[in-house]
Amino acid sequence: MLRRYGALGGATMLAVVCSGVGLPPPFWTDPPDEEPRWRTLTAEMIAPTVLGELAFGTPQRVQAPGIAESLGAYAEGLERAEARREAAVKAWKLRHAPLRAPAPPEEKPRLTTEPGHLTGEGLPPVIVQVPTDQKVIFLTIDDGADKDPRLLDMLRELEVPVSGFLADQVARENYDYFRQAQREGYGMHNHSINHREMNRLTPAEQRAEICGQQTILERELGHRPVLFRPPYGAYDENTLRAAAECGIEVVPLWAAEAFPDRIEFGRPDQRFHPGDIVLTHFRGKREWGADMTDMVRRLLDTATEQGFAVARLEDYL
Repeated sequence: MLRRYGALGGATMLAVVCSGVGLPPPFWTDPPDEEPRWRTLTAEMIAPTVLGELAFGTPQRVQAPGIAESLGAYAEGLERAEARREAAVKAWKLRHAPLRAPAPPEEKPRLTTEPGHLTGEGLPPVIVQVPTDQKVIFLTIDDGADKDPRLLDMLRELEVPVSGFLADQVARENYDYFRQAQREGYGMHNHSINHREMNRLTPAEQRAEICGQQTILERELGHRPVLFRPPYGAYDENTLRAAAECGIEVVPLWAAEAFPDRIEFGRPDQRFHPGDIVLTHFRGKREWGADMTDMVRRLLDTATEQGFAVARLEDYL
């Protein structure tokens, strides 16, 4: 997976070297001001809508019509939302409606470094899956080279959360795209400035790549992420130490990778497991011969057939 750049530049460079072959060696954004669209019509929303209208001391026969009206409006809202989602399933040509993710845990799980990966005092944990019994997976998208507006439309209409890991080298062409994604509730995180192999850099160079991107993302997106993914999954102890110094709390790698025509699993059973982190890239027809929407369709159909829902990574980390 660790290919050399040669003399290529910009998006072309990343298209060649980060096409996503294989898995890494063995190895939150701050939440948006508004709740993500896919979490607005949930059961817990009944309480503020209905119970907020109750007036203590008012006879129940007076309160009842208001409660019934609120519950009826809530039910109608759910029906309309489900109808829109069913229409989106047909419009985007999915074989099945994606499963809805369960409510995330009230307490986030304790993270420990994946066996085979570097660990040490004060270093952020390196993970390929989130410890959970829920049948959920997490879709993460790297670099930011291709900026397809139809991807955001599809994710919004199907209520599918994703997390991006941005490299300034290619994301800088249009941070407005990623600001829009963040407004939709999608997390945006650190993937370094220049997408270089961290373990080939000096400690000072690694710190500049990671901390520098923290500063850029704070300027462009308004926050300093706590998640960092090293390009190509390549890192060493200096990478983790630099990441910690730059405010990084977790280094999520991946257990599977999604393409428009296939899913590459990191396990021999060729299946998802609870909490798996799935990698893909911001790509398009030039590199894939297909669109980002084709990749999402493949992933959702495969996950649904295996009984998995796509959940929001930031709700668990």
